[in-house]
Amino acid sequence: MALSKLQRRARIKRRIRKIISGTATKPRLSVFRSNKEIYAQIVDDVNGVTLASVSSRDKEIKGTSKLEAAAAVGKAIGEKAAKAGIETVAFDRNGYLYHGRVKVLAEAARESGLKF
Repeated sequence: MALSKLQRRARIKRRIRKIISGTATKPRLSVFRSNKEIYAQIVDDVNGVTLASVSSRDKEIKGTSKLEAAAAVGKAIGEKAAKAGIETVAFDRNGYLYHGRVKVLAEAARESGLKF
């Protein structure tokens, strides 16, 4: 029997998280995508601390389409990371394909100064 979409994503997520872990020097940029919104947070897994977070639900994030909102979130997370003194991160796509909104967010974060 084939896996459902959620089971497939959970399996991919576990496989990615075995490899990627955030530290104080190189935290993890985690992306969560719902049907309407997109969220990004920078996490230090060793200390269990979220260093910065941005979502498309924030008031300062404007976007008429989902892709524009993802680009705005990527730019905002890059700016917050720069203020916190974070230059490099490990990108955690969280089981989603590197396509569409996830890709737009990652490219916007790169343009705003993050390296991954």
